[in-house]
Amino acid sequence: MQKNILVTGANGQLGSELRRIVSNDGTNFRFFFTDVAELDITNPEAVEAFVSGNSIDYIINCAAYTAVDKAEDDEELCRKINTDAVRNLGMAATKHGARVIHVSTDYVFDGTKTSPYVETDAVCPKSVYGITKQAGEAVLQEVCPESVIIRTAWLYSVYGNNFVKTMIRLGKERNELNVVSDQTGTPTNAADLAKAIVNILNMAEKGGFVPGIYHYSDEGVTTWYDFTVAIHKLAGITSCKVNPIPTSAYPTRAVRPQYSVLDKTKIKTVYSLGIPRWEDSLAVCIDELLN
Repeated sequence: MQKNILVTGANGQLGSELRRIVSNDGTNFRFFFTDVAELDITNPEAVEAFVSGNSIDYIINCAAYTAVDKAEDDEELCRKINTDAVRNLGMAATKHGARVIHVSTDYVFDGTKTSPYVETDAVCPKSVYGITKQAGEAVLQEVCPESVIIRTAWLYSVYGNNFVKTMIRLGKERNELNVVSDQTGTPTNAADLAKAIVNILNMAEKGGFVPGIYHYSDEGVTTWYDFTVAIHKLAGITSCKVNPIPTSAYPTRAVRPQYSVLDKTKIKTVYSLGIPRWEDSLAVCIDELLN
């Protein structure tokens, strides 16, 4: 019997990648792709009506307030989307026997570690964005124990506005760019995360749904500076000099984690995932952007 899947935040990077891969894939699932125009997830009555009215079996929450710096001055809206809406989805799921797959972030950590973060490491967010995302995780686990929470990092894709597309544009517009070289993490192609989520759905249908918190990014480690150098090389941009600078030379409203490499052992083991290296996934994305 076909299962009904609600995808929120369907116009974002991850939602767009999910739409693309499931439309190319004959599945046992019927997807309801919604963004704010179709479903206001900050409205609990609207969420409840949608979940019950469409007999939803799984909710994939790709919706988030992700303007990290703007969030410092917009805490109310940030909390509405990243915390309160997550509660609404979780409560509706529990009431109607649905499961939730929720996407979270490396910003729940303070970035003071020097080895990859595991799921059980203490959370200590340093920004409004991180605080509201961590609160969303906590409230979801409280109201909907049947949930999978996936923390990811440095997300980019062919869709939407993201670091990769910005660096390509600036590389073509400018002769020189200064990029932070002392923040370490792993870029994640949203297409890879979308495939991982579909993999979790397929395993869930075979009785393999294991609730809890998981980490997912692509494999490998880099800095924003080295990431930019790789972007320009793959995009064939040679006329723009990229200079490494310290975080202290580029102050931002929100504090970023200095180190946010995620350990992915758990998700690879539990959900039998193979994860590509960030360099390979970047090449795939840029090839698509340029062609």
